[in-house]
Amino acid sequence: MRKLNILAFGAGAIGTYIGGSLALSGHRLVFLEQPQAVSELKKQGLLLDLRADPQRPPTGSAVCHVDSATFVPTLEEALSCGPFDVAIFALKSFDTVAVVDRLQSFRDQLPPFLCLSNGVENELLLETALGPDKVIAGTVTSAVGRRGVGNIVLERKRGVGLVSTHPLSDRLLAALNEAGLNAQTFPRVADMKWSKMLTNLPANATAAILNMTPAEVFAHRGLFDLEMKMLREALAVMRRLDIRVVDLPGVPVRALALGTKLPQWMAQPLMKKAMGGGRGGKMPSFHIDLHSGRGKSEVEWLNGAVVRYGAKAGVPTPVNRLLTEILLALTRGEIPLSEFSRKPEKLLEKVQEQK
Repeated sequence: MRKLNILAFGAGAIGTYIGGSLALSGHRLVFLEQPQAVSELKKQGLLLDLRADPQRPPTGSAVCHVDSATFVPTLEEALSCGPFDVAIFALKSFDTVAVVDRLQSFRDQLPPFLCLSNGVENELLLETALGPDKVIAGTVTSAVGRRGVGNIVLERKRGVGLVSTHPLSDRLLAALNEAGLNAQTFPRVADMKWSKMLTNLPANATAAILNMTPAEVFAHRGLFDLEMKMLREALAVMRRLDIRVVDLPGVPVRALALGTKLPQWMAQPLMKKAMGGGRGGKMPSFHIDLHSGRGKSEVEWLNGAVVRYGAKAGVPTPVNRLLTEILLALTRGEIPLSEFSRKPEKLLEKVQEQK
């Protein structure tokens, strides 16, 4: 198979894991990053700790240094290294709009984008700037931690999903699997992206608002009930929009959906083990965003998307709306972080007030 020329937007956790793995497999990578990050990356390269990958030996080659990639600070300089077969796009959803505005001026020079960002609206924004033929929907289910720019650790290997209907899909599938990324294709974009969003929702906004771990959230009876109501709202929106729940690489999403139908005494220990146990004491992404000082949160693109699509479909989503509003208020500094910190009953009272 001819190797790909790839442009990667950012050396964050997912960009480094996917791009770095492809580079280790012999593909040519050019990373577009902030100037200060480029300087650091040129000195150190990429570092991938892949010891959690059962397909790799526990030592030695499982900790991989990539010095073959090129790092540039501007899109103009990146495009001068082309032409490219594909671009990897795995930015935070709240950064997509600004990047899309920048991309429109270079539409004719850009390759198709493999969009791996969380949420269900990034592909639509990219299609507006680039055209539908230049957007390939994808998702990453593997858990990846970021130690620094271009320095990641694979925490749990699951896989990668991508839509099957793009002309590049088969070639990308082969490249991703050759790189050991456990890729699988899906015929319907919405099924894949909404199913991934279902896995991002549990104990994410609630844990961030309350400053509690996912395990603590799932262990609390009232909070567990809140999480189930939040998921049922998302599933109701999916049903109204004829979006199916599908299992993703390494993730039994249909079992998660089924858990929302079980009685609480049966569902709580199962969901606690599946969701809270899988994350352990690690704080979720919304909590990291909240305490990063950036003043932005992906809750607007996840729980908020459930609210937006629910409004269009005529499906009430009060729990998702409340979680979105409170977390955004905390993120913007409109209410202090201490307002709900480790105060689950206060959050549950807010839910009751909506009735």
